[in-house]
Amino acid sequence: MSMWWLALPILLLPVWWHRQKRERIKALPLATARFLPRAEPQQLRVWRWTERLLLLVRCLLLLAAIALLAGVTIPWRGDTVLVVPGTDAAWLERQLADARFTGAGRLATADPFAYLVAHEGEWKAGARLMLAGAVPMPAVQPTLRHHVELRTDAKPLSPSDHRVAIVSKRAAQWRALFAALDGPQRYAVSDTPDARTELVVWDVPEAPPASLHAPLWWVGDASAFPELRNAPSVDGIRYADSPRGRLWTSKDWPVAGADAARALFESWQRLHYAPVAFTAPSLALDPTPSAPLLNDGGAWRDRILALIAALFAIERILAHARRR
Repeated sequence: MSMWWLALPILLLPVWWHRQKRERIKALPLATARFLPRAEPQQLRVWRWTERLLLLVRCLLLLAAIALLAGVTIPWRGDTVLVVPGTDAAWLERQLADARFTGAGRLATADPFAYLVAHEGEWKAGARLMLAGAVPMPAVQPTLRHHVELRTDAKPLSPSDHRVAIVSKRAAQWRALFAALDGPQRYAVSDTPDARTELVVWDVPEAPPASLHAPLWWVGDASAFPELRNAPSVDGIRYADSPRGRLWTSKDWPVAGADAARALFESWQRLHYAPVAFTAPSLALDPTPSAPLLNDGGAWRDRILALIAALFAIERILAHARRR
């Protein structure tokens, strides 16, 4: 249970600072004062508040700070469709009509699950949510307070081009490896490395020029690279870092056989490129009322910060005007 309301008594501090005590002395006529016994003046202390506008601004400033620190989020969103950018518009309209989400609001985000987990407090209780498009599958199914329906549309991998340079007397064997690859990834093989080369296959005993750099080198003759002399080995591949880039070498290169080639390319893709996200299946997630909320303030955080900045500026102006 949130206990942020325990900080509200702090609002009494400006009220205490702005109080003013006025003393009212009960006076007697001068003609009779000399005949009266000596007594202490009778005083009446009455509370008055000065600078009421400044008092109001300071109370509002403290209240905004409490709201910011407590992460208070006011639910304001209703039924919403979280759409992955690039989703086919016609397919999306069919899904919305089928699920009766036609009048729901739309929100574009590349990772709907991550956004929903971080901002779920923005949605009202009972709001329905739909995630549409090529929704990335999270590692663990999130626990949410709202009913969530997934309507996913898996897309094939986008084609990508990769530049490879082969410097070797066995260039035909190396080229055969890249020519056998299929799929959306296309490999442009050349004999001369340049600044855009992602992989250099260096299979000659001569050392490469010092100005030549690449993210990864496949070294067929390790004698040209002193960094590989005492390099550690994993799965038959020795590796080392150098000023030119990361170095890989193996005594079995160029690889022979489909299994060895597949293992080599899988290691290359896994270690040097971002992982490809799997698309989540279409399903419905039942709500869990006890699921925790991330108190990040959601969309209200920026508004509260802007309000605090404005109130602070007004408070400083009023305080300066009072001193003058």
